[in-house]
Amino acid sequence: MAGTAPFATVAAYVPPGAGMLAVGIVAEVFGPHGQAAPGFDFALCADRPGSVPTDLGVPIAVEHGLDRLAAADLVLALPGAGFRTPPPPAVLDALSAAHERGARVAAHCVGAFALAEAGLLDGRRATTHWRFAGLLARTYPEVTVEPDALYLDEGRITTGAGAAAGFDLCLHLIRREHGTALANHIARDMVLPSHRDGGQAQYLAVPVPEDGQDERLAEVLAWARENLHEPLPVAELARRAMMSKRSFLRRFTAATGTTPHAWLRDLRLSGAEELLETTDLPVEEIARRVGYGSAAVLRERFVRRRGVPPRSYRRAFTRVPAPDRG
Repeated sequence: MAGTAPFATVAAYVPPGAGMLAVGIVAEVFGPHGQAAPGFDFALCADRPGSVPTDLGVPIAVEHGLDRLAAADLVLALPGAGFRTPPPPAVLDALSAAHERGARVAAHCVGAFALAEAGLLDGRRATTHWRFAGLLARTYPEVTVEPDALYLDEGRITTGAGAAAGFDLCLHLIRREHGTALANHIARDMVLPSHRDGGQAQYLAVPVPEDGQDERLAEVLAWARENLHEPLPVAELARRAMMSKRSFLRRFTAATGTTPHAWLRDLRLSGAEELLETTDLPVEEIARRVGYGSAAVLRERFVRRRGVPPRSYRRAFTRVPAPDRG
């Protein structure tokens, strides 16, 4: 985040009945990933250190108490089976105190209920697992619940959707503060996409297609990723998918939850971020490689996304000695 050092210490609150998937997600993302990735000081915390039951009936040993939250740069509230019952007052106080002292506070899935109970989501947008979005909205009417989002970034408060969307949330936080290259490195290490397109709507139950159109669509999207330097108009993408433009737009939105224009914009800008971080290419060449007609156009789009021009972004996130050419 602008004006603050990137987080280095991470503490995750583990409630009784904690989701084992959620514990695994944060431990994997913020755990070691080889010499190429700077390590995080990561710890699991509970209101009472010791054996904590999980949703699978297998307890896990948690060594640290809530005092560990007092020193963490990033505090995560993990989801648990008992989310309908408010956490103990000491937990709510610890979450509030962490936010007040300037820590980033995040939660995914029903972990968002703990942040809402602590009052941290009042007047903010938030998301959770789509199945419990209505309950969150009814229980905490001061919160603007957006059930379709994979994650919502409200500055020092970030919430994510359910289950595996915890990966999306954690990778977003790393990408936001440590840069695209590190997020991509960690994602590749876990054999995951660094950024998933669209929102939760694409994961709701829909009829299974009875033809090969979705397979063709996937092939076209893979081709587009490899050819960002091309203009990539919708008509060309539809032709390669062997669909009419109208059918392509409908299938694309159903599959990704977004439009081709928005999908390509995010893809181009993510590509520009990684090239700025990992190469010394001039901004003009980076603009050409990701499909923008000029460095001026890239700068305009980049400032809209990141709030800073490419030159400033490179200075903050570069991983190679790079001349100031932007």
